[in-house]
Amino acid sequence: MQEEVENRTVNLTISTTKLTARGILRLALKGLAYIKRKSRESALKHEKPTGKQTIQELIGQNQGVTNIDISKTDLKGFEKHARKYGVDYAITKDKSVLPPKYLVFFKARDTDAMTAAFNAYSAEILTKNKRPSVLKTLHKLVDAVRDIPAKVVTRDKQREQSR
Repeated sequence: MQEEVENRTVNLTISTTKLTARGILRLALKGLAYIKRKSRESALKHEKPTGKQTIQELIGQNQGVTNIDISKTDLKGFEKHARKYGVDYAITKDKSVLPPKYLVFFKARDTDAMTAAFNAYSAEILTKNKRPSVLKTLHKLVDAVRDIPAKVVTRDKQREQSR
């Protein structure tokens, strides 16, 4: 009987030790994950946002903000050039006007970057307008093919030519 009690006591001690070692290891891993997450969050708080932002973030950087109306142009084309030249911008939709128009508020570290971005964007728009329409060219070719007379050869003519 004494031996059985000692066996159970030893088993209980070993299983409790395993449980606490696992618990300590799990706690240490969670602590490391918490420290990493907090350091990432603090690093993000100290960085200034770049690229597309909200108007509050853009104005909150204490620099001059300028805006333009881009109701007749595409937004994606502008965004590509703004990212390329490091221009910070915020796009808002003015719903008070029908049809709604889009306003782009932007700022850059220097005016040269802003000027270069808008020059590249306007050059892209101009080249798009100068390109010939593929559909118009295709319709012209279809009409040209229709105008070509088709040669009709009957079977009788084929037999005579083969003899």
